[in-house]
Amino acid sequence: MLDAGTGAGLPGIPLSVVLPEVRFTLSESTQKKAHFVEAAVQTLALPNVSVNARRAEDFLKEQPVDLITARAVAPVIRALGLFAPAIRAGARVLLYKGPDAELEIAEAAQDARKRQVRVRVVERYELPDGLGTRTIIEMTR
Repeated sequence: MLDAGTGAGLPGIPLSVVLPEVRFTLSESTQKKAHFVEAAVQTLALPNVSVNARRAEDFLKEQPVDLITARAVAPVIRALGLFAPAIRAGARVLLYKGPDAELEIAEAAQDARKRQVRVRVVERYELPDGLGTRTIIEMTR
C-alpha cells in the first residue's frame, strides 16, 4: 500500500498499526515532513513501514502497488492524472475528501471516462461535534 502525500503520516501510520501484515510505503516529497514521518516510524518501531521522500507518482513509475491512499492531495480530476497509470496496472485508489465529493466527481467525469477509470463514493460519514462530513472516493479500472 502507498500513502501518497502522507504529510504527518496520515492515514498511513494508523493503518500500519492496525494492519501489521500489510507492507506500507509513505510517500512525501516535502523533506521536512518526510524526516518527521521517518522519525515517527522509527519511534513506533513499525517494521511494515518505509518512508519514501519523493513524489508518489515518481515512486509508482518504479514500484507497483495494490492500494493507494491519499488525503488532501489534489482534486479528483488532478488525482486521475497522477494515479491513472497505477490504476491501469491494477491498483485501487482511495481518496479522503470533504462534503463536496460529488461535485469533484462530476467535474472529473469526462476525464475519468476517457481514462477508463471508475470513480465513486464508497463511504460517507459525519465527524463528531458538527465538524463536517467526510467522504471516501474509490478510483478503479
